[in-house]
Amino acid sequence: MELTVLGQSQTEASAGGCASSGCGSNDDQLNHLPEHIRAKVHNHPCYSEEAHHHYARMHVAVAPACNIQCHYCNRKYDCSNESRPGVVSELLTPDQAVKKVMTVAANIPQMTVLGIAGPGDPLANPERTFDTFRQLTEKAPDIKLCVSTNGLALPELVDELCKHNIDHVTMTINCVDPDIGAQIYPWIFWKNRRVYGRKGAEILIKQQQKGLQMLVDRGILVKVNSVMIPGVNDKHLEEVSKAVKAKGAFLHNVMPLIAEAEHGTFYGVMGQRGPTHDELQELQDACSGDMNMMRHCRQCRADAVGMLGEDRGDEFTMDKIEAVDVDYAAAMVKRAEVHAAIEATLAAKVKAKVETQNLASLQTAFVSLSSLTLPKKESRPVLMAIATSGGGIINQHFGHAREFLIYEANAHDVRFISHRKTDLYCSGDDTCGDGESVLQKTINALKGCEVVLCSKIGYEPWGMLEEAGIMPNGEHALEAIEDAVAAVYKEMGEKGLLDKKPETKQRATA
Repeated sequence: MELTVLGQSQTEASAGGCASSGCGSNDDQLNHLPEHIRAKVHNHPCYSEEAHHHYARMHVAVAPACNIQCHYCNRKYDCSNESRPGVVSELLTPDQAVKKVMTVAANIPQMTVLGIAGPGDPLANPERTFDTFRQLTEKAPDIKLCVSTNGLALPELVDELCKHNIDHVTMTINCVDPDIGAQIYPWIFWKNRRVYGRKGAEILIKQQQKGLQMLVDRGILVKVNSVMIPGVNDKHLEEVSKAVKAKGAFLHNVMPLIAEAEHGTFYGVMGQRGPTHDELQELQDACSGDMNMMRHCRQCRADAVGMLGEDRGDEFTMDKIEAVDVDYAAAMVKRAEVHAAIEATLAAKVKAKVETQNLASLQTAFVSLSSLTLPKKESRPVLMAIATSGGGIINQHFGHAREFLIYEANAHDVRFISHRKTDLYCSGDDTCGDGESVLQKTINALKGCEVVLCSKIGYEPWGMLEEAGIMPNGEHALEAIEDAVAAVYKEMGEKGLLDKKPETKQRATA
């Protein structure tokens, strides 16, 4: 895949970029970026797959209104039990948001990014959004500022965004064809009136493409989010990926439709299904030929706090932090120390990996010279599920995992594919083993995986995983994920397990 670097032509960018479908998403690939681009993304958990293991983010809910209606969206303003975009526990004023950001940053020093993502559209609430950004630029200068938008109001506000040192913008673009857009957006609010159907979608698409070009021209990194809706835009998103790449977008995030009926969305109530794991990966792989893909998105709430995959928002509600005094100057010193330690760890990891790769290259060259007459046997890829609580290592009990990271290993490398959410099977030592139905749902969620790597696992899930054709493995606790996956893949090859793909035994989810 070719990397489009802002400020360069596509040809110039590809000459200095990388060819991997995960380009721009891990430590190796970040090293190929120009320094000014790498500096923007290396510690941004949404723009760098490696960073999301080590750095945290937060969103503040200061933007209640929205200027379009999406069939997959139902905004909620006092909801604590749903994990999806457009949902918050409490709306904040700009002053409250700034207070919350500074409190979180002092208590979670790994937090590097503050985003405004709703619950409506930030640019449909420009006064509240920019008041928040103005204050944070002055009071918390060490935090990256981001905004997420549908793009309808973007062209008129690009210059205002640039005034606040915002160098990351996420835009949701689900189509570039207004006929498809009419199936996703029933109406937009444009120039003080509602515009329906195809005409509304046409205006939205025009504004999105104009705004995207304006951001790129000003050197702002743009991540494009697209919701994959089977039967609506799933066959069209490859065209979207090509279009946004041509405009200079940095990253494309193809997300699955969340369509549970209990969320109250139009699609959910009407029975529109979301994509399967295989359908999503197939589309992401197809788009990755034309665009850098983000595969680690968690489709966060509009008030999410913490590492991707966790939400610590309940720790920082306004009633808990209103009276808290924050010495942010001292907090900045502590944050700088924590960030420096993380960077040192990552640098050591990169150095060790380079040394390992150099050694492997020498060994491969030697083997090639000594066996020129032997045919080369290509091993098949294998999916492995990882239980981790962060840090890029295997450090979580199988029963404590609320999600699993999915990696693919092949004869050449290891790459991150996706994450899969599950229900909590074990909530403590006294209850582990009491959740048979939950356990079966977890096993169903791991369909296609042949190995599960975790720090510990109980007898019962071990047996059920084996019965489903998935090998449990607790031998690589506290090891780096990619190293462990590569080691297990090598072991599988030595045992002849890569010669034939095992039959899938998992039961289908009801």
